[in-house]
Amino acid sequence: MADGTPNSREIQAAFAEYDRQETISNFKVACIIGMTLMPAGVILDYAVYPGLAAQFLKLRFLSSVLIGAFLTFLLTPLGRKYYRLLGISLFMLPASFIAYMIYASPEGAASPYYAGLNLVLLVLAFVLHWTFRESLCAAVLVLGLYLAAAWFHPGQVSSGDRGIFVNNIYFLVLTGIIVATGSYFHSKSRFNEFAFGHELNKQNRALESANKQLKEAQMQLVQSEKLASLGRMSAGIIHEIGNPLNFATTGLFTLRNKGKHLAPEQQEEYQDIVKDVEEGITRVKTIVSNLRMFAHPETESRDQVEVTEAVAAALRLLSNEWKDKVRIEQTLAEHQTVRANKNLLIHALLNLLQNSIDALKTKSFEQEQPTIWIEGRLEGDKSFVVIRDNGTGLDEEHKTKIFDPFFTTKDVGEGMGMGLAICHRIVQDCEGQISVRTEPGKFCEFTLEFPAKGQQ
Repeated sequence: MADGTPNSREIQAAFAEYDRQETISNFKVACIIGMTLMPAGVILDYAVYPGLAAQFLKLRFLSSVLIGAFLTFLLTPLGRKYYRLLGISLFMLPASFIAYMIYASPEGAASPYYAGLNLVLLVLAFVLHWTFRESLCAAVLVLGLYLAAAWFHPGQVSSGDRGIFVNNIYFLVLTGIIVATGSYFHSKSRFNEFAFGHELNKQNRALESANKQLKEAQMQLVQSEKLASLGRMSAGIIHEIGNPLNFATTGLFTLRNKGKHLAPEQQEEYQDIVKDVEEGITRVKTIVSNLRMFAHPETESRDQVEVTEAVAAALRLLSNEWKDKVRIEQTLAEHQTVRANKNLLIHALLNLLQNSIDALKTKSFEQEQPTIWIEGRLEGDKSFVVIRDNGTGLDEEHKTKIFDPFFTTKDVGEGMGMGLAICHRIVQDCEGQISVRTEPGKFCEFTLEFPAKGQQ
């Protein structure tokens, strides 16, 4: 390429593939033209050389058959690989047959069939779109074929035909120069146009990616504002619910004492009812306590958090998502603790459990039941929490990206790609690490590993 022409390896490789597809497509067109026009030339044979028409017709049909064989081979993997080399073969087929007909004609070098060689060069220029070197090589070969036909003709070049011979050479050379020069500028123009379009498409893709990230960031800000508003609202709701709960708890104490004055046969049923009410109030208190932690998080403080309590809190907050839909199986070690901020640990477990629930929703279950397994265990100086589901799993190429901020496999608007990134940060802040093991269509398993120091 000329100086100033883009020549990065990326563009060169992309253009090479583009040129391959376009050139092969052009070869198909050239083959159809050759297979059609070569036999059609029999009309000219009967008009110019009636005595040679039958012989020339056989040559023309043979040329068409060979061009058809060329086209068949071109469509094979090997043909597509060496398409440039095959281009010379395609070009030489009709040119060689025309040169032979010039040789076989009575006039030899003075035969008007030399115009057929010019037509071959024109097809090369306007259909095949060859490079400068290929076009120059083709022009030289055409000239060589014509000179060979004239040289080996029995009469060679007579003195009377010398002017026509020089005229034909002149126009063949002129056509070759025009074709080679045009190919040079056309090839350069094609590459520059492709390079410009390639860079433009690349910039458009980058812009689309940036716009998508911007939209996701805007959605995240909106979501953060919603969560902040929810936190403020939750604080008020917690206060409003807390006072009636305290009154209800005090009333239960009074009711329990009053039950002593009932008839003996009524006391058992009465105490059962009071116990049910007390359990319901205790459950509401626990939910309010969990909401209070989220409304007023203490991100800096750390304690020995009971894994069973953190898991129970996360499952309670997601109960509407999994109750009567997903089976939960827990195998948690007794007195297993993790030194962490309780609120943040629950947050991490919430994100992982929500991901599992979402994966189970997108899978069709026939024989097995949608299930989440939660395991807690101690091994030496390590404490493990494992969350596994039998959902859709992850594709292999996504495993290295799932902890990146804003990476998500969900549709736009269904996920911000921050959940696992937050889990990763929370676990790292606790001097631990998180890993994933998965098989597409079968399961996904996240393992949280923490230092076991301070276990009780």
